[in-house]
Amino acid sequence: MNRFIPAILLSSLLLGTSLPLAAADPVKGKQLHDANCVRCHDSGVYTRADRRIQSMEALHAQVARCELTLDLQWFDEDRENVAAYLNEAFYGFQ
Repeated sequence: MNRFIPAILLSSLLLGTSLPLAAADPVKGKQLHDANCVRCHDSGVYTRADRRIQSMEALHAQVARCELTLDLQWFDEDRENVAAYLNEAFYGFQ
């Protein structure tokens, strides 16, 4: 087994960075989005010309802000899933 993999995972956790979205589930993210996010806005905020989100990092930060605003108490994977859904459906960041 490669000894570097645990070190990479540990450093990711310690630095507060998220793992790649490949592990995220956009289908679950859409379910969470549709059950919660549309209470405050429709999908127009994602498609308007002057949208605020210009990077994957900004998308993650906005999902976290919205979660706190609505007091949802999601797990990390829930936030990742919602970000994956939004990215797949609207943003297309790499």
